[in-house]
Amino acid sequence: HPQTGVENSIKELEGNHDRQLSPQRKTSSSTTSPLNSKMVHITQDWEPVVLRKPVAATAAKTAGKKGGTSQQTASGVSIRQLENDEDDAPMTLAKVSMDLRIALAQARQAKNLSQKDLAAKLMIPAKTIQEYESGKAIPNNALIARMERNLGCKLPRSK
Repeated sequence: HPQTGVENSIKELEGNHDRQLSPQRKTSSSTTSPLNSKMVHITQDWEPVVLRKPVAATAAKTAGKKGGTSQQTASGVSIRQLENDEDDAPMTLAKVSMDLRIALAQARQAKNLSQKDLAAKLMIPAKTIQEYESGKAIPNNALIARMERNLGCKLPRSK
């Protein structure tokens, strides 16, 4: 099968390419590279970087917390009021008042409900009712309102 002109020119280029590469390979292997002839010593300088906020900026932020929205805990105590306490005394949250404890127990017993029954009606754990009646719970006005609706009487609210 006869070769076309395109195939002939490709073979010629390949032959020329091989002839051109072989002398370059010989010369490159016989010469030394600049890195081998001269020893280069490279070191890395690792210093720890510590990022800190400037003291003046953090002091200005804490001093400037006057405006904005008021955030409150679940018991209705302002978080800002808790943060601004200068005392080293432990933080105390409001507990259920004696009036609420007595009124809740009397209203529950008037309806002939156990603590467990009332908790089931309110869809809350029975332990929550126990905590309210023993005075260990932090008052939640929304829960007190639900108790009032289920018991059919007014209960004293926390302020």
